[in-house]
Amino acid sequence: MVETGSEPGRRPIASFGAEDPGRHAGGASRSGGGIKIGVLALQGAFRAHASRLAEFDVVTREVRRPDDLRHVDALVMPGGESTTMSNLLTSSGLFDEVKARLSDGLPVLGTCAGLILLAAEVLDGRPDQRSFGVLDVTARRNGYGRQLDSFETDLEVANLDEPFHGVFIRAPRVVAVGPAVEVLAEHDGDPVLVRQGRVIAAAFHPELTPDARLHRQFVDLVCHPDIWHPDL
Repeated sequence: MVETGSEPGRRPIASFGAEDPGRHAGGASRSGGGIKIGVLALQGAFRAHASRLAEFDVVTREVRRPDDLRHVDALVMPGGESTTMSNLLTSSGLFDEVKARLSDGLPVLGTCAGLILLAAEVLDGRPDQRSFGVLDVTARRNGYGRQLDSFETDLEVANLDEPFHGVFIRAPRVVAVGPAVEVLAEHDGDPVLVRQGRVIAAAFHPELTPDARLHRQFVDLVCHPDIWHPDL
């Protein structure tokens, strides 16, 4: 794992699906082929994710119980409070089921708290907090400060022709990345959008903007698994 402040070992910003200028926010939707994407709906901004995904030809399903995971082709883990989500995943019986599906290669998009849930190592978490450990990063909870330190900024994202407006609310800070992790966007030298195989994670909230480009790319990658790099 490479500490993100160590310049010689930094991963280069990498590609994340091909950009289509006609499919920015407000542009024509591309068909999602009728795939079904589950949205973890225990807590947090899950409805905002469902709204973004509704711009494409995908079926969304709110995931609250193990049975809700049946037949979903991918999963979104929204922002929220990571400790609360961890506890609810355990009490609902979902944690082990989600972990098994992720181990089998289920594509997942995690935002803010979702990034923490996916991370291999979490700093400043509670002792009873659990994560799935499928993304080889070290994340620090509230790494940019508390609620009053929330901010918005434009981000240069790999393979997007125009900046993406990032909304950071009690955001985690990625302080180290493993060798298999691609850095797709940075803020002040820190990775804020990363990818490892079928795992995509953002420290910010793409669902809280009208710009659906990151959700569109996730849908594209779920629909076209040949785009993924299985060796990552």
